[in-house]
Amino acid sequence: MSRLLQIRNRQRRRLIDARFLKAMLGEALAHELDVNAYEVCVHLIGATEMTRLNETFLQHAGSTDVITFNHREIPNETELHGELFVCVDEAMARAPEFKSTWQAEILRYAVHGCLHLQGHDDHEPNDRRRMKREENRVLRALGKRFAVARIARNMRADHE
Repeated sequence: MSRLLQIRNRQRRRLIDARFLKAMLGEALAHELDVNAYEVCVHLIGATEMTRLNETFLQHAGSTDVITFNHREIPNETELHGELFVCVDEAMARAPEFKSTWQAEILRYAVHGCLHLQGHDDHEPNDRRRMKREENRVLRALGKRFAVARIARNMRADHE
């Protein structure tokens, strides 16, 4: 398995710098999560598509922040193969609740999905706390190396 990370922007609510997000997630996978090999695709989607996925595959009503599909039968901490569906609308709606930005929430959801690919679970309170600590550790490390706000692509710069 190689190191293949794809970002697919399938929503139109926000302009997103997919290359920058890919660089941050690549850094998280290689240096913070110690993943040796990965084939991961991150789909940035809107609430309508997320609702459809959530209801179809998880039988949960409404939208959610992130859904992870692990393509490995047994999760492996150092070799990941799967897809993450990150809802940009949820990030925008929930950021004020967490005194955050939608960009930081998108990164959080993507890191959270990668942790699920490694086998982390958040169904039980202890597991949820353990996963949240790991998520926060990775986000703090990335925040020291990257300006997370740059996930929002600057329209003006794109037209110059």
